Amino acid sequence: MWRSKNLTECQKRVKHLSRHPKDATMDLIIRNATLIDGSGAPERPADVAVTDGRIELVEEPGRIDRDAIEELDATGLVLTPGFIDPHTHYDAQLFWDPTASPSVLHGVTTVIGGNCGFTLAPLLPGDGDYVRRMMAKVEGMPLAALEQGLDWDWSSFGEYLDRLDGRLGVNAGFLVGHCALRRVVMGPAATTEDASPEQLRAMSDLLAESIRAGGLGFSTTRARTHSDGDGEPVASRRATVEELLALAAVVGEHEGTTLEFASDGCLDGFDDDEIEFMIAFSKAGDRPLNWNVLTVDSHAPDRYRNQLAAMDRCRAEGARVVALTMPVIVGMNMSFANHCALNMMPDWGEILGLPIPERIERLRDPATRRFMAERASSPDAGVFARLTGWDGYVIGDTFSPANDGLSGRRVGDIAAERNADAFDTLIDIVLADELRTVLWPSATDNDSESWELRRLAWQHPAVMLGGSDAGAHLDRMQGANYTTRFIADCLRGRRLTTLPDAVRMLTSVPAQLFGLIDRGIVTPGAHADLALFDPATLDSEMLTLLNDLPGDTGRLYAGAVGMHRVWVGGVEVVRDDRSTGATPGTVLRSGRDTQTVTTG
Repeated sequence: MWRSKNLTECQKRVKHLSRHPKDATMDLIIRNATLIDGSGAPERPADVAVTDGRIELVEEPGRIDRDAIEELDATGLVLTPGFIDPHTHYDAQLFWDPTASPSVLHGVTTVIGGNCGFTLAPLLPGDGDYVRRMMAKVEGMPLAALEQGLDWDWSSFGEYLDRLDGRLGVNAGFLVGHCALRRVVMGPAATTEDASPEQLRAMSDLLAESIRAGGLGFSTTRARTHSDGDGEPVASRRATVEELLALAAVVGEHEGTTLEFASDGCLDGFDDDEIEFMIAFSKAGDRPLNWNVLTVDSHAPDRYRNQLAAMDRCRAEGARVVALTMPVIVGMNMSFANHCALNMMPDWGEILGLPIPERIERLRDPATRRFMAERASSPDAGVFARLTGWDGYVIGDTFSPANDGLSGRRVGDIAAERNADAFDTLIDIVLADELRTVLWPSATDNDSESWELRRLAWQHPAVMLGGSDAGAHLDRMQGANYTTRFIADCLRGRRLTTLPDAVRMLTSVPAQLFGLIDRGIVTPGAHADLALFDPATLDSEMLTLLNDLPGDTGRLYAGAVGMHRVWVGGVEVVRDDRSTGATPGTVLRSGRDTQTVTTG
């Protein structure tokens, strides 16, 4: 259904482009490329011409006999649609970094923000401090960067979007976050009280206003891991099912909208109540509902089967629920000094949330260590059990003479030398650095069985690639490079799928889910969002820590290798793995840049 509508739109664009006289000069012709058009069709040699930000012609090599302002010989290079990242938190970063780095370096030309119920608008006057502290806690955005990198001078969702219009290096669309709606309508009571009928009407009106201004839909969270800067459950976790269904119904009244949520089912698997909620939520809006993130681990096969079975049940009941999953293992670092995934281990949060001196004292206690190790390996750990391979942890930066020479070494090897338990060795190292040691976990899900389960998951009709969280957890993880890492794996690594299918999963599949008009495919009339890369070398650089954020705060960063060019709307935004600094991106607005995708 969506594809036929999209091609019809593209055909209209072709008629517009065909008004150019045959001898008119085009903006760009890419000649002799190996084209993978995003549809899943086999690669083919092609010349592609661009005029006024749109693809005008796609022909066999040598068939375009027109001149262009720029002509590029792409012999030996692969040309694809620009990649679409469906789950980012670039809501703040785009203000100080319009290029959305490093995503754009990895061929991403479109990002979706406002996920998990968290947006920076609408915003009450004087409420910026609360929102900043919440985003710092729940999404790992450095507080100093949020304080110094944005002016926080908007109130409505439309004003927020207007601040970004005309100054983006990528295309960006934003869902409307439930937490912001509740906070504006209910104030501090948003985290403690049910909404009254009047307050629910006010939230519904505010959501409708925000969507009319361009919001792509509605996002929320029910996940127990999401707490605000005061340590209280975020506002959307206080909402009743009735409230959520009423807001989904508002979404269904507007063109080109969608739904997204985070849930405990992502961590533990879905129970019957959550499945029934997903069905009702999707059907109330008659819109697809996507959630983040399906983690695949052969050591926890029951969770994986439960989550896919839940998707099948939703589909059987007339709902459309889509699980996002990452096709690579995301590199992340940990620290016992700062809030990270280790805090999510059952009963660890109370210990790791203590002031540093008290935390150190507790970690010196052998009984506390035994308790933590037991709880981490218990069924209650859910998805976080994948972080319990203590012997595989690699020591990163260290800060005391006692730990000299340990950087880059596996904890298991150090423990063997000391004739000690791996978990005890890890804690001893951390204590010597007063908890500041940087740790690189070795996840349990990098075995061949887990990769085979991933390959099967990619073929499931309710699974879509995504979940980078780019723009969030900046000093702890870096998923923005998943596109190049995945393609490199398809070309030179495990080769679990074909390159045309990998590109399809990164382009037209997310474009279809969000109803993005004329994006995610290389065809006449489509937007000229394109990536051109060298298949022999395409990859990601190794992770490094940069202190380049406002407030001199840090983030994990990885550039691209082998990305020859990236264009957004026909304008070059990346050349030879480096950003050009150009800002041709568009704020994607519902109903203008998107069309309706229903549950059917």
